[in-house]
Amino acid sequence: VDEPPNTLEVHSYGVTDRGRRRPTNEDHFLVAELTKAMHVRQTSLAAPPANGSSHRGHLFLVADGMGGHRAGEHASALAVTVIERFALNTLQWFLPLKAAQLDEVAIDFQGAVEEADATIVAAGAHDAALRGMGTTLTLAYLYEAELVVVHVGDSRAYLFRAGALRQLTTDHTVVGEMVRRGEIGAAEARRHDLRHVITNVVGGNEAGVQAETHSVPVAAGDQLLLCSDGLTEMLSHAEITEVLRGEREPEAACSRLVSLANERGGKDNITVIVARFDRPREAV
Repeated sequence: VDEPPNTLEVHSYGVTDRGRRRPTNEDHFLVAELTKAMHVRQTSLAAPPANGSSHRGHLFLVADGMGGHRAGEHASALAVTVIERFALNTLQWFLPLKAAQLDEVAIDFQGAVEEADATIVAAGAHDAALRGMGTTLTLAYLYEAELVVVHVGDSRAYLFRAGALRQLTTDHTVVGEMVRRGEIGAAEARRHDLRHVITNVVGGNEAGVQAETHSVPVAAGDQLLLCSDGLTEMLSHAEITEVLRGEREPEAACSRLVSLANERGGKDNITVIVARFDRPREAV
């Protein structure tokens, strides 16, 4: 089956780890391929149409729950489930998209994040043990050679290109806002006492979430990294860059990043997704 023009071959891997200090893992993640498929079971045609499928998109998602007593784990699971259901049942991924329509895709994903927010708040309203639970949510949707990033909280999305690592998302934290206002520098932010205070969350005590969105063109040779702050609290920008330079295979890169974060103390749950984009192989 013909692939859309500009389609990249994607190699991806995700992993989550409890870390060394936390009794439970409140992170969840998703790595998914969206495939347009047809399998002909019976037909009266003399020359039946070919069976087959073609990849029409890839979805990557990291959610870092918070709330204690397993409530955070429940919140992040709910968020992933809502986004997964949206991608399967609502997102028009099986239709060819034009560049202008990517803005509409981003808006659709924002709506799905708002649905996840309302779902988590409603669950907390019905169960006192879950009240106030919430989660970060950072997702990337690849269609052809365009990446749509939708983000809430302090998990992160990065693009690794030509040996350099660029953060695509901003941290929705008190300290992140201080950095953006120029009040403190990045080095001070890494040590600041308020760096974990999140200002934008999916869930929480009342509905209301503002999802940040980006549309980023990608090319063969690029790599995408999604991660929870259990990675970025333990490893510097330079250390993450070094791993991505040295490990070409996504599974090896994920394993190395998690191992290093645990070696540094593993103070939080660690979730990592790495996707490498290559030129498609020539059809045989």
